[in-house]
Amino acid sequence: MSSDGLSYLPLPTGQQLVGRDDGASLALHLDERALLRARRQGSVLVPLELALDKQAEALWALAYWSFANDPALQQLRLELAEVDPALRARGLLVGEGADLRIERDMFWQLPQPFLRQPASADYPHSLVMHPSGRRHPRRAPKPVGELYRRFDARLGAWVSLRSLDIEGDLQRFNRWQNHPRVAAFWQEQGDLEQHRAYLETLADDPRVLTLVGAFDEQPFAYYEAYWAKEDRIAPFYPADDYDRGIHMLVGEDAHRGPHKVAAWLGALVHYLFLDEPRTQRIVCEPRADNARMIQHLQALGFAKHKEFDFPHKRAALMVLERETFFARCPLC
Repeated sequence: MSSDGLSYLPLPTGQQLVGRDDGASLALHLDERALLRARRQGSVLVPLELALDKQAEALWALAYWSFANDPALQQLRLELAEVDPALRARGLLVGEGADLRIERDMFWQLPQPFLRQPASADYPHSLVMHPSGRRHPRRAPKPVGELYRRFDARLGAWVSLRSLDIEGDLQRFNRWQNHPRVAAFWQEQGDLEQHRAYLETLADDPRVLTLVGAFDEQPFAYYEAYWAKEDRIAPFYPADDYDRGIHMLVGEDAHRGPHKVAAWLGALVHYLFLDEPRTQRIVCEPRADNARMIQHLQALGFAKHKEFDFPHKRAALMVLERETFFARCPLC
């Protein structure tokens, strides 16, 4: 990366965007292949000699490059003689004529290539009854393998999420849960067999998806993403059918710090919103006295709605609205 802006941007596909920007014009290459040339005309970008059948790839790359370079940039204004209708249909382009543009909040809701597994969005909506007496949607089968990958330009590292593998991750999970810092909040200390039983119970529970977060392929965190309608949190707020909740722990001390939290927390909620477009809210319930975690959540856009009492803790109800996250989307 250059000190005053990006010079390259790796993609989850294994390819790499390379850019040259002199302030008056921008050239983008995908690996060694020329992808797009554009000149700046005030605040408008004018792609040059861009064939209709090349627009989808080139304009997606232009948007990604531009939004990753400038987290404050909210829209790209373009001038095109003709537009591939498919780009309007999928939401990459909006507007007409002199008001043609790519919107930041819409771009980050396009799942590919960051979402590595098919989304659960295509799973039919069908209500079933929970043992608690609450009706909720039947949940899609849990995905297995790598689920999300994105190069965080601010951090200069890959951030990825995969499903937890009990055999491969058990010792790591056991070590993390027995770390005094983690144990103080999770209170799940135990031996390998206790933790195997814990993870096997969650694997059999359609309510919870267990995840491992990694920076540059090095696992450092464990997450539980749960459907709020079936969870113990549901009686404490009006949970919608596709609200999701998160439990989080960072097991490796080397990956603590606010800059790391911004990267992995943004990736985690981005994944959940991409996986299910019907999800309008993400909630979590940290201990009410965990001021540091609450501050991290608020920095991303979570709002503290109230405090309430679980049997085991005084909790803060933190809520992130889909509209809020994408309207001020901090991803880069």
